[in-house]
Amino acid sequence: MINHDNHIHTPFCPHGSEDAIINYIERALKLGLTNISFTEHAPLPKGFIDTVPGKDSAMTYESLASYLASCLEVKKHYSDRININIGLEVDYIEGFEKETTDFLNEWGPHLDDSILSVHFLQYVQGKYICLDYGVTTFEELVTKCGSLKNVYQLYYDTLLKSISYSLGQYTPKRVGHISLVRKFQQLFPRTFDDSSFLEETIQTMVRHNKTLDVNAAGLFKEHCQEVYPPISWIKRAKQLNVPLVYGSDAHAAHQVGQARDSLINLF
Repeated sequence: MINHDNHIHTPFCPHGSEDAIINYIERALKLGLTNISFTEHAPLPKGFIDTVPGKDSAMTYESLASYLASCLEVKKHYSDRININIGLEVDYIEGFEKETTDFLNEWGPHLDDSILSVHFLQYVQGKYICLDYGVTTFEELVTKCGSLKNVYQLYYDTLLKSISYSLGQYTPKRVGHISLVRKFQQLFPRTFDDSSFLEETIQTMVRHNKTLDVNAAGLFKEHCQEVYPPISWIKRAKQLNVPLVYGSDAHAAHQVGQARDSLINLF
């Protein structure tokens, strides 16, 4: 049984919906969930410039205190009905490890949960691109890297660094959507086997005592149509005793718990 959804966004997400936080909670209660985590996109590291046109990849530093206060308010209000974790989804951005560590040292004491994810890739020194922003951006990334396989190599090299790097005592234990590079796989089909990338990733997670974000969102992405990571690799992680944590990656209240029933047998 999956009685949790530990990857949920909020109206503080600038690229999400405006659904109220309580709407997410009421949806979780309707589904019979007993534990949820709000894991809003943490502000990007100081000095890093968001590469997407709308500069809306994450909440601002100015919104962070209000986000935490709002989560604390509902955590207390619903304490007798559901356990609510206050968390963040933190971006690992190569070259900004110190800034991310400083951020976690400051705000980590306020968190119950956190996820470490890779969305931005440094394709040349000091130049970054958000790999999952859109089809055109991904195509641009392929061009800049020289081939699709080079994009995969860059993504997994960066992901391995994120898993291995210590960001201090508040380093997130959970690794987010480890196959995000597959988001547009139906438009950019692989002519190579990427299983070695995923195997090395899971083995590295084992060595660093990480947990795996089993993220349902990929199932609903038009050009992906599979869980992040694919089911065979969720099973492989389970074989190696990597703890699995289900998350809908909901950006709207109705998405809470999405595909949960179809993943029950994996847990």
